[in-house]
This record gives sequence, structure tokens and C-alpha cells, in this order.
Amino acid sequence: MAVAVAVAVAAASGATKGSLAVLLTVLVLGVFSGTAGAKDTNNLYQPCGDTTVRRLDGFTLGIASAPQTEFVFNRTMLSPCDRRLALSSVGAKLAVFRPKVDEISLLTISNNNGIDTVSSGWYMVAFAGRKYAARSPTEFIGNVSFVITSFTLVLEFEKGRLQNLFWKRDGCSRCSSRSSQSRVVCLGSLGCGIRRSRCKSNITSSERDTDCTISIQLAFSGTDKHYTALNSWYEVSKLRQYSLYALYSNLKDSVSSQLGQFFP
Repeated sequence: MAVAVAVAVAAASGATKGSLAVLLTVLVLGVFSGTAGAKDTNNLYQPCGDTTVRRLDGFTLGIASAPQTEFVFNRTMLSPCDRRLALSSVGAKLAVFRPKVDEISLLTISNNNGIDTVSSGWYMVAFAGRKYAARSPTEFIGNVSFVITSFTLVLEFEKGRLQNLFWKRDGCSRCSSRSSQSRVVCLGSLGCGIRRSRCKSNITSSERDTDCTISIQLAFSGTDKHYTALNSWYEVSKLRQYSLYALYSNLKDSVSSQLGQFFP
């Protein structure tokens, strides 16, 4: 088994009427075996459409974030692709990603401005598809006091068609050993929260020393359109005690340090 690391940066979508935009970065840590040159056969590049995929195809999904009530219409929770939701009019944010099917991926969202202004909480929903629409349950991100920065999302396929998206929670297993640190707080079943007052901002301060970038470990399960099993969720379940975002940050710092020796 070989491991590949690739970094891609996607620009924000245009600020046209009805659109949602957010700057996003995708870090993909691919776990593969002799298939690095596999051709992408999926030509659908937007999340509100239907497709079937094979292993290592690109797959486009969206992650929308807003107050929880904005995902509900007539007491029914809808996909963000449903036009009956007025997400763009309430300042909701949308990030669009295109990971490879059955690769372990780390999605990061650095622009979470506005989340700290909602006392009742800000939530996100992962989604893809229109006729065969699939969406995750709402997942709490943060409020005026705390922000949760680490998530695990599993995409479940059947014969290459997306059936379900669901969040996997670790509770407070990752922060229990750091409970004495004032910046990290156990929020019960929601997981480990970071105090807003400790998040890095544009204001330089020794008290604001924590990176509050939202990171989502992404994995796949089920079968592709050729009935090949998707196994990356099994790999992620064994790695969940580790932080892929911390690994990425350490790698980025190491590369930056090396480049600094050549380009001072």
C-alpha cells in the first residue's frame, strides 16, 4: 500500500445573485494501491445533480452552514439543493469539494466568520444529488462561546450512487487528556469545543493562540458502480485517534521551513 499527499486550493464561487461563497482548501491524503493514474469518469462538477461513480472518480459534494432552523421548510428538513430553502438570503455559507472516491480526505474551511454572532448555534449539512438527493443531519459547529473544529464525515454509496451522509462523533475522547487547559472544553456528546476567546484572529495577541480552522475527515463506504467495495471508512476508523489536520499543519510548517532556507 502506498500513500500519496496532494494539496489543492479552490477559489470562492462568484458573488452572483442567489449564490453562496466561502474560501476553502482541500487537503487530500490518498491511500491507494497502484491506481494513481486512474481516469476520472465522473463529469458532474456541481453538487446539485445526480451521478454514479466508480472508485477513484472525483465526486462533488457541498457543505452548507447556517442556523439550524434555516434547513427546515414546513417542519421538514430539506437538502440545501431544494429551492424552497432561502439559504442565500440569511447569510448561509457554502463550501464545495471534489475528493476522490474511496480516498481518505481532509477538508478544511478557514472562513467561519459570522458563526460567533449566533447565540443559538451555527450548524452544517453535507449534501449531494437532486432527484436522488442525499443529505446529512445537521451538525453543530459553534456559537458565541465555543467552536468545534474537528469532524468525521462518511459518504455511503450503493452501486455507485450516493445513499447517505452521516457524521461520526468521538465525544470528548480527543480532549479528555487536555481538560485542564482552559481553551479546550468538553461539550458532552457534541465533542471538544474551543473557547472563542482563544481563537487566532487578525489581531495579534498571545491569548489568541489556537487555530480554529474547521477540518472534516472524509471517508467512503459501500460499493461503486462496478460493485467494488469502498473501504476508506475502515481505514479512518483506525486512525480516528489521530488528527489529520495536525499532520497537515506539521507537514506545511516543515515544507515552509525548508523553503525558507532557499528563499529567505
